[in-house]
Amino acid sequence: MDVQLLRGLWSPDNQHQHTSALEYLEHLRESSEGWQLCAEMLSTGGSSLDDKLKFVFLQVLEHYVRSKYTAAQPPEQATFRQHLSQWMSALCLRDEPDKVFIRNKTAQLLSLVFVVDYPTRWPTFMSDLLTSLQLGPNAVDLYLKTLLAIDGEVVDREVLHSQTETERNTRLKDTMREQCVVDLANSWYDIMVKYEKTKPQLVCHCHDVIGAYISWIDINLIANDRFVGVLVQHLSRPLLREAAADCIHEIITKGMDPVYKTQLIESFVTVLDQAGVLKPIDDDDSDFLVKLSKLVNGIGVQLILSWQKLDKKDQEKREVIRRAVESKVTLLLAFMASEYDDVSAAVFDFARDYIQMVKQNGHITDVERGQMENMLYVVISKTKYDESYNFEQEGEDEAMFDEYKKKLKVVFDNLAAIVPDLVLQVCKDYVVTTLNRWQSSPYEDVEAAVSLLYNLGEALPAAHGNHFSGPNQVGASSQSNGHLDGQVKTSVLQEMMRLLMISGVSSHSHPSVALQFFECVARYEKFFSCEPQYIPSMLTAFLDQRGMRNRSPKVRSRTSYLFSRVVRCLRGQLAQFTDDILAQMTDLLTLAPPENGQLPPLLSKDDQLYVFEAAAMLIVCGNFEQQRKGEMMRNLLAPVFSKVTCLAERLAQEQDPRRQVAVASSICHATSVTARSSKAFSNQNNMASCGCVQLYLDALQLFINCLIVGVEREVIGAGVRQLMHRLVVCLEGEILPLLPPASQALLHTPSIHALTEYLPLINQVITKFKKEVSPFLQNIFVPLVSAIFAALSQPVDDNEEEEKRTRKLLQRTYYLFLTTIVSNNLLNVIASQEPSVLHQVLMSVVQGAVEFPDPVAQKNCFVILRRLTENWGEKDLGPPHFIEFLYTQVVPACFHAPLKTTFDLNDAQTILALHESAMCLHCVYQKRGEELLSYLRNEYLPKMELSPELINEYCQALTSDTKLFRNYSKMFFQRAKS
Repeated sequence: MDVQLLRGLWSPDNQHQHTSALEYLEHLRESSEGWQLCAEMLSTGGSSLDDKLKFVFLQVLEHYVRSKYTAAQPPEQATFRQHLSQWMSALCLRDEPDKVFIRNKTAQLLSLVFVVDYPTRWPTFMSDLLTSLQLGPNAVDLYLKTLLAIDGEVVDREVLHSQTETERNTRLKDTMREQCVVDLANSWYDIMVKYEKTKPQLVCHCHDVIGAYISWIDINLIANDRFVGVLVQHLSRPLLREAAADCIHEIITKGMDPVYKTQLIESFVTVLDQAGVLKPIDDDDSDFLVKLSKLVNGIGVQLILSWQKLDKKDQEKREVIRRAVESKVTLLLAFMASEYDDVSAAVFDFARDYIQMVKQNGHITDVERGQMENMLYVVISKTKYDESYNFEQEGEDEAMFDEYKKKLKVVFDNLAAIVPDLVLQVCKDYVVTTLNRWQSSPYEDVEAAVSLLYNLGEALPAAHGNHFSGPNQVGASSQSNGHLDGQVKTSVLQEMMRLLMISGVSSHSHPSVALQFFECVARYEKFFSCEPQYIPSMLTAFLDQRGMRNRSPKVRSRTSYLFSRVVRCLRGQLAQFTDDILAQMTDLLTLAPPENGQLPPLLSKDDQLYVFEAAAMLIVCGNFEQQRKGEMMRNLLAPVFSKVTCLAERLAQEQDPRRQVAVASSICHATSVTARSSKAFSNQNNMASCGCVQLYLDALQLFINCLIVGVEREVIGAGVRQLMHRLVVCLEGEILPLLPPASQALLHTPSIHALTEYLPLINQVITKFKKEVSPFLQNIFVPLVSAIFAALSQPVDDNEEEEKRTRKLLQRTYYLFLTTIVSNNLLNVIASQEPSVLHQVLMSVVQGAVEFPDPVAQKNCFVILRRLTENWGEKDLGPPHFIEFLYTQVVPACFHAPLKTTFDLNDAQTILALHESAMCLHCVYQKRGEELLSYLRNEYLPKMELSPELINEYCQALTSDTKLFRNYSKMFFQRAKS
């Protein structure tokens, strides 16, 4: 054993030494004597070895057990077990215990040998382990670690096992139940009692073992007076109680008869209550409280599960369990109300299951209704922000609280679903009381009140939308067994919204309150349709320092989005305010100059997009004549275009690369706001009816001219493509004359990125205009395809993973481009190309179908081949030599692709590609008939070394309908690849 050479494993800076060490380690792993050398070093010289070498030797032994031990001869196996026993003894007798990772690896090694050798080759495995306990704490630690490692190999349900392994594990558990489980349980008790004061970490470890094994051993071995008494004692000891709580949780969640489970839980609760353990208010150890809360949650969930499992006819037993659950709700609420959010969250499952149990029971008793009300008050209290919440710099703690609030809202929604009248009344009382005194209330209370109003929109869906009524209507109350009359919900919510608008709470200085106010306004926008007198104050709030001019960037950003939503929803009611709104928005619509060196603009570029969309929506949907709408849209966009003209001149003259990027980014943003303004148009209010067609055509030409400047093409091109996508949607044939100059500018330097982004635009144009775009497509086809082929043929380094992904995306997009052409009856574009170009394109499709390991692209390639076959598959219909191409390329592709190792028949996308390949071949049969069958029988399929019977079977399937042949094709290739 060359120990010195192995030390090179920890010398990564010395490449030669490190490589030599790795090679030597691999030799030890694979050679027949390597494991023996390592075992001898451990069993004879373990104490003198450093920890790293011990771990390496143990890894070699692990490799031997996993790969060679089972097939080894009995004498060799016996030698291995002897060395392993010696190493165990050495570990147990040390004055100072070895490092944890050494003990863990040893335990794992023992567990691997156990599953192979027990009970045949090493029948005394467990008794040997138990005997070793007399060697002291080190032996106890190794014993417990080994039992946990065995659980990981044999029981752990999160580990996927094969059928053979599952059967083996079942046999092992059965044998252990017969031979040693009673002794194991006795040893656990002895360990807990013996070491509870001197070695608490061992006792905690023992709790873990009991919790792991309880799922498959006899419950009576643990659920008895002596064990329970010790476990409950441990719950009062600071160093033991967390592990003890987890252990008890595992015991009560063990699967068993519902009645027996209830009795077990009730006995535990009685003992725990007598011991005074279940008192969360008196303890400030949050870690233990989380464990205790988890235990209470388990108690409640398991009781409810037992109630659900009992037959509904067994009313007496179900009622016993229901009362048992009811008696735990006070405990649930105490933990749910804990000041620690993780303690509170730990009982949410119990809370939700309890609500569902009450719902399933059908009738809500007064006691249950009272518990629901108490729970609602807890939810309201816990939804408040903590004073430590940092709204300016949200970090991990803030993210955790946000996640907690989402879970809390689920409980709130469940309560609202079962007692909506109660939820509405409690929320109303809280909202009204708080909003009436918001100026003297903590912001946490005010935010909670407005949040409650907001959350009612989801919790009581009927309250949202059309259910707001006119301003003077107040519906009569009608409620029965916790259910609400729709008019009651309407009137109460309407009353709260009125109070929200008149209370002045929108002026609250805290950003969280301001945000929640605007969220409410956006959620209940229909309120303003019913009570339009509040629209002016709502608009003012959005436009002044409370909203889009708020000192908080977060509030400004969110309200700009919410404002666009409100405008879209209320566009009919806002027409009379349009001029005033646009006047107040002037500065918000002004594009910030690049590198202005001044304070940042009020709104970010992304936020400004929403403002432009809202402004355009006000104009387009307003009650104005066509000419007036056109003038207003020109007034809206004229400052943008004027700015762009100046920026284009500056870009042409700018020499500083950094400033070039800044100017180009400003131009791109101008393009984006122009594109975003087009979202205001619809089928009813299109560009033509608003007199805006020429405005947007001129805009596109302006931005194309910016692109022609030739500086920062990628940046400006992104904006031009975005605008063109929008204009293809909004315009008709008027845009077609601008396609050639736009395409020429966009593809002036056809990088992979530019091509990948351009092709979806052309696909959109083809899909909309079809035959109209044929002349343009004829002109651009060869340059475009040539640029794609050139980009894809460039060499790429094996380590450039991002570059590989980019090329794969371009290739997939290229095939989608061809698919779009053939799917929109534009095959003449392909057919009219020079024979060399046509051949290159067709061969690229075949290559994609067979060689490109991307099932989406492969499916599209077979779609293309099928469409071509449908149109050109008969004599004299297609280009010359296409029939020959069918037999030399298309038919073989339908076989080669599915037989590729990369063609995964277990993948859903790949199955779609397989179906398309089958449809393609079936289409060839429909066009060529007996000619294809003869070719397959006599020429092609015999070359695949298929039997005559299988050939006839395949050809017979091909003559059936498409669906049957598709199904047969899948079976055929599954059999061929098996």
